[in-house]
Amino acid sequence: MSVEKLLEFRSKKDAFFASSQSPLPEVVREGFAGLKYFDSDPNLEFQVHLKPLSNFEHIGMETSSGVRKFFVRAGILEFQVDGQTVQLSAYSNPESEDAGLFIPFRDATSGTETYGSGRYLDTELEVDGTVKLNFNLAYNPYCAYSDGWSCPIPPLENWLKVPIRAGEKIFREPS
Repeated sequence: MSVEKLLEFRSKKDAFFASSQSPLPEVVREGFAGLKYFDSDPNLEFQVHLKPLSNFEHIGMETSSGVRKFFVRAGILEFQVDGQTVQLSAYSNPESEDAGLFIPFRDATSGTETYGSGRYLDTELEVDGTVKLNFNLAYNPYCAYSDGWSCPIPPLENWLKVPIRAGEKIFREPS
């Protein structure tokens, strides 16, 4: 994704967050000046083959509300970050007609530079069996912005020891 397209994407997201449909409480929207993001990093964009599993396993993920949400583990994505081989599980939502893949993850920035519970990536399986992982599009769940949302918490298998300094940073309410 070009830097221009990424900046356009972020600008539209900031406009949404300033709108009445935003997950931000009204009192926070009044002083909202935009989300904070890492600079675009092309080294955190990958085209990765999805290693499918022999059987689709249903996984119950804990959520911020304490209610388990069920997903299907679609496969494993393996790639290199800063010379280290890492892997993430990709999930599909059996309750959705969307064929997209959901990748919740934590990394070494979680709780300091990024939201403590982790961030998300959404992507799709390409016809050739690959997945585009663009961490510049990593986003915080709505739980990072206000109470009342039920957000899946990334499972332990998706906790990376490496930092992923791309995408959304931790949200701090305006003072």
